[in-house]
Amino acid sequence: MNYVPNTVDQQEQILARIGVNSIEELFADIPESVRRQAQLKIREGLSEYELVKSMQGLAAQNTTVEEYDSYLGAGAYEHFIPSYVDQLLLRSEFYTAYTPYQPEISQGTLQAIYEFQTLVCELTGMDGANASMYDGASALAEAALMACDATRRKKVLVPQTLHPEYREVLQTYLLPRGVEIESISSSNGVLRLDELEAALNQEVGAVLLQSPNFFGVIEQAEEIGKLAHAKGALLVMAVNPVSLGLLKSPGELGADIVVGEGQPFGNPLNFGGPYLGFLACREKYTRRMPGRIVGATKDKNGKKGYVLTLQAREQHIRREKAASNICSNEALCALAFTIHLSGLGKKGLKEMAHLNLQKAHYAAQEIGKLPGMSLAFSGPFFHEFVIKTEISPQKINEQLLQHKIIGGLDLSRFYPELNQHLLFCVTETKSKEDIDRLVARMGEIQ
Repeated sequence: MNYVPNTVDQQEQILARIGVNSIEELFADIPESVRRQAQLKIREGLSEYELVKSMQGLAAQNTTVEEYDSYLGAGAYEHFIPSYVDQLLLRSEFYTAYTPYQPEISQGTLQAIYEFQTLVCELTGMDGANASMYDGASALAEAALMACDATRRKKVLVPQTLHPEYREVLQTYLLPRGVEIESISSSNGVLRLDELEAALNQEVGAVLLQSPNFFGVIEQAEEIGKLAHAKGALLVMAVNPVSLGLLKSPGELGADIVVGEGQPFGNPLNFGGPYLGFLACREKYTRRMPGRIVGATKDKNGKKGYVLTLQAREQHIRREKAASNICSNEALCALAFTIHLSGLGKKGLKEMAHLNLQKAHYAAQEIGKLPGMSLAFSGPFFHEFVIKTEISPQKINEQLLQHKIIGGLDLSRFYPELNQHLLFCVTETKSKEDIDRLVARMGEIQ
């Protein structure tokens, strides 16, 4: 046990104090039959210099968006992060802070979370938001359980245009709780309204809708919300927060609960995490929200202060009876979200969203002109779009990689019927020259 930073003398003192003769005696309750007999294949210790060189060598094997142009999206998006975000995150009171159970010594952390909640409410048009979730997928699953609890129904309708991995998480969360999931098929990149209307009945607690959806297409959320409400079901929307710089807020469209992935603001790709989910809802559902909520109040001297409020203690001490078992939040990621969005402001967010829209449409237009390639769906889209190709998507991506370009997502991974389709994403990080280079390289592929 060379990795234990105690000297032999110290170890002997500790063993004598607790009344055992050796470290092996501490594991006496573990049967010999399940113990590992062979030595672990762990390298010998390295000097600091050797360790740094070794880690640099491993890191150099990664492909990053600093070296390659990436057109991958599908839930993890490359956006420019201003330098002020990381500089503020590096303040020790932020990156070392734990859950703020003691408000009298956690005012800064609590205020930061309160500001995050406020921004989420302003973005979504909702009345209340919680102190963040693990990610967009788990936030949607929690929202589905909220809706079923509020309506006292045990069925949700889920369109095939919802992110496939979100649908997998829904199954993990909902099926053990006895909630039925019914799938609604799609046509031309959006859910089929006629099929949705036929499936809606008094057993359905919620319609779960992503807009822009997994294909990047904007759904008819307002009409879908009216159909759901007519049958007593709630509309739960999953949204891309950047798109809300241009599109109507979910609140204006009739949503009851809104969730999303907060990664696009202030958080790098990070090879898939950590990210943060946000969850907001109308006032009458706030007491059903999972996790915790930070509220503003006044102390006995009339000064403004911040506290944890509406926190269900069952989440900590009677977990088997809890509506939700999320007991943490992604506070540092949420702070990055808050700093970035605060720096952008309303005007900056609108300009950022507009750049995403313009560049994606330019890329779609130019790729669609190439022989054997066309835009798969005709509906309006934000910054992602699907290209139908006569050339193998695998071949396209392999050849693009040779030019340090990460191409679109091969949709056959999730949708076998779309085996000749690629999902592209274009954000403000791509210049016209970058897009023209992508189009030129794709045009050379035979």
